[in-house]
Amino acid sequence: MKVHFIAIGGSAMHNLAIALKLKGYHVTGSDDEIFEPAQGRLKKYGILPVDEGWDALKITSDLSAVILGMHARQDNSELTRARELGIKIYSYPEYLYEASKDKIRVVIAGSHGKTTITSMVLHVLQIAGIHVDYMVGAQLEGFEVMVKLTNDSKYIILEGDEYLSSTLDPRPKFHLYRPHIALLSGIAWDHMNVFPTVDNYVNQFEQFINLIEPNGSLIYCVSDPVVKRISRKARKDIILIPYGDLTYRVHDQKVYILSGEKETPLMVFGKHNVQNIQGAWKICRKIGVDDETFLKAISSFTGASKRLQLLKKNKDSAVYKDFAHSPSKLKATIEAIKELYPERELIACLELHTFSSLNKAFLPQYRGCMDLADKPMVYFSHHALALKRLPELTAEEIKKAFSDDRLTIYNDSGKMQEDLLSMDYHNKNLLLMSSGNFDGLDMEELAVKVLD
Repeated sequence: MKVHFIAIGGSAMHNLAIALKLKGYHVTGSDDEIFEPAQGRLKKYGILPVDEGWDALKITSDLSAVILGMHARQDNSELTRARELGIKIYSYPEYLYEASKDKIRVVIAGSHGKTTITSMVLHVLQIAGIHVDYMVGAQLEGFEVMVKLTNDSKYIILEGDEYLSSTLDPRPKFHLYRPHIALLSGIAWDHMNVFPTVDNYVNQFEQFINLIEPNGSLIYCVSDPVVKRISRKARKDIILIPYGDLTYRVHDQKVYILSGEKETPLMVFGKHNVQNIQGAWKICRKIGVDDETFLKAISSFTGASKRLQLLKKNKDSAVYKDFAHSPSKLKATIEAIKELYPERELIACLELHTFSSLNKAFLPQYRGCMDLADKPMVYFSHHALALKRLPELTAEEIKKAFSDDRLTIYNDSGKMQEDLLSMDYHNKNLLLMSSGNFDGLDMEELAVKVLD
């Protein structure tokens, strides 16, 4: 099999390219820019393009398939050539479905928690010795790649992203997977550039439920009112499996989940993560993992990459970073830190980086989200607004949207870092939240300097 990737440098795309290379396929690709870690990983496996840019001559009639990334435009010269030659063109999710048509598909979806729950399931299955194919949106400890495709695995575990499939296919990715076992963790409006209203966004999840295979199962979080409402309207043939909140306690900066007479210590924390464990547990039971094995395995789960990650700590301070950017994720992350360290003040920094978060119409969704932080800070850049072709924002507009006069607003990364380094961190924690990097801020280096 010869497969060519148009826009091979994307996070998902380069991992699928590596997975196919490991499967024995002949893999080529192109992109106009490739950054780390994709660049180094593609080079390691011998599939890094020699030159950046597009070249229609790379599209030859002997290709079995072309896989099209979201980054490529409709007028891409390689895409045009592939159409002229009649080569089969797949989006990323289309190809994953094609590769898993004969497997039992487990799809984990939701506005928040899907990466973590997928990671938890894979961690437990690896310890239990159950080999599965998978696709997850974060690099996991103990896993070489984020995508694995084989010919003999019975199951495939898929993180179900609601964003669009490709420049040619406006369907949400998770609409293409047709799960036998589905999980829905929570719904909170996101991706305003694609789903302009709350109702339109929620409808994507309703369609996802309708695409569950006949006599399939839906594991759903009853603690989320929207998920609860739409799940209970599912087809009669779908088996409904609700989950809610596990009982847990926090003691001496450690979380323990309670199951009968048993207490299981965790390496992750926060109510949202305990809830994620309950969802992962339900999936693992469906796959055949007994409760004792699950609890033993989940106690060693350290978290998904960039999700509430400890950067550095000392006896009375800690610095964390988190991928949080949407209102629901932001609120859950702040609550988790405050619950684990109730005696410490929290300095919480959020970068407005996504299209939704920088949009004036969406900003009011953040109202009250940083109320638990003792010193809330928000960063945005004029450059990010320009790239997304959005109108300028002012500090006053952001404060009004968050409904928090305590907010310190920054649009100069250097100034924000200077202020953070000038603070006294005795009995204080620092939390950095972004899907970006605060315009080049080295968060690991900042953590070291803060706690020196």
